[in-house]
Amino acid sequence: MVTHVSAQARGDERGALLAFIEEQRGGIRRALLGLTEEQARTRPSASELSLGGLLKHVAEVEQMWLVLAGQQTPPVRRDESNWHKSFELVGEETVASQLTHWEQVAAETEKFIRSAPSLDDTFPLPPDPWFPPEGRVSLRWLCLHLIRETARHAGHADIIRESLDGKTAFELVALERAQD
Repeated sequence: MVTHVSAQARGDERGALLAFIEEQRGGIRRALLGLTEEQARTRPSASELSLGGLLKHVAEVEQMWLVLAGQQTPPVRRDESNWHKSFELVGEETVASQLTHWEQVAAETEKFIRSAPSLDDTFPLPPDPWFPPEGRVSLRWLCLHLIRETARHAGHADIIRESLDGKTAFELVALERAQD
């Protein structure tokens, strides 16, 4: 399912940030258009990444940020022993189930950002070395980080898709519009 942030909703800072996050989510969703489950699980490059794995990863990471911001309890605990599972579809997981999950996470993200008193509100981070050393980030920072993280993986998705069947991002936009 393709969701769009209305032109009116993009008029303020929150709407603009949410629209940019959604735009990058769309890049990943488009990369999966028309693929079989087998193709979505394929790793066509030197990387261990597959499109299905990227989809699962971005949904889990976005959800993790909601957990860190105090909006959810962690559904899955990832550590060094199982971190790799956030990059692969396992068991009964499918592209469709992951898209549905991500859609729910995205709705929670939008609800949270829109309901916060201010984008200047902050929340604490764990003292892990991959987080900013200041220990707290604002909701504005969170939105910008989600844009950056999702865009990075949307670029990976473009490369993987083109490696699978030669379809470029431009062709996938046209395919998506034809399906709408």
